[in-house]
Amino acid sequence: MGPAPIYVEIDIAADIDTVWRLTQVAENHTRWDLRFSRISPTETLDSEGYRFRYERRIPFHTITGTGTSRGEIKRPDGTRTSALKFTTKDRLSPLGDGRGYWRYVPIPGGTRFITGYDYEPAWGAVLDRILIRPFVGWMTAWSFDSLRLWAESDIEPHSPLAFWKPGRPRARNCLRLPRRGRPMDDAPATLSALETP
Repeated sequence: MGPAPIYVEIDIAADIDTVWRLTQVAENHTRWDLRFSRISPTETLDSEGYRFRYERRIPFHTITGTGTSRGEIKRPDGTRTSALKFTTKDRLSPLGDGRGYWRYVPIPGGTRFITGYDYEPAWGAVLDRILIRPFVGWMTAWSFDSLRLWAESDIEPHSPLAFWKPGRPRARNCLRLPRRGRPMDDAPATLSALETP
């Protein structure tokens, strides 16, 4: 049995349309999410999704990869979802092929924003378990709290104000285990049907 998929959940005092816009528009997404430096849609899919190219700049190198994504705005229960698959041939990427989802749940006073995702360890299972996966999970949680501050208080992500204000982003403000079940149990059906990157 491999390591558990990454799970992060946060409640944001902003309506679902605002959270959707800040997360689904590529230019907005890269402003708050530490995991990406750039996301560029490259092709529209027949299934109302799209293909994209992503980058993560690190010292002396830029990791690149590709992915597919598909969102659902109108669901009978009032929630929204976004599913994605990603891959890379970059040998310096610690993350191999992966898949995940975002779920947007209306709650009193705002939106509960949830992710669950998993990937193949590119640098070996041991290093992934003790170093890479905990760090990527922390990056995700810190980014979610940065998004919360942006949506609630219009504090620009990664600005000096965001770092020095008493309410600066903190990974510990997020729930890191699902309330019930396992991290990928809440994945939408669109994930299994999504085209490969």
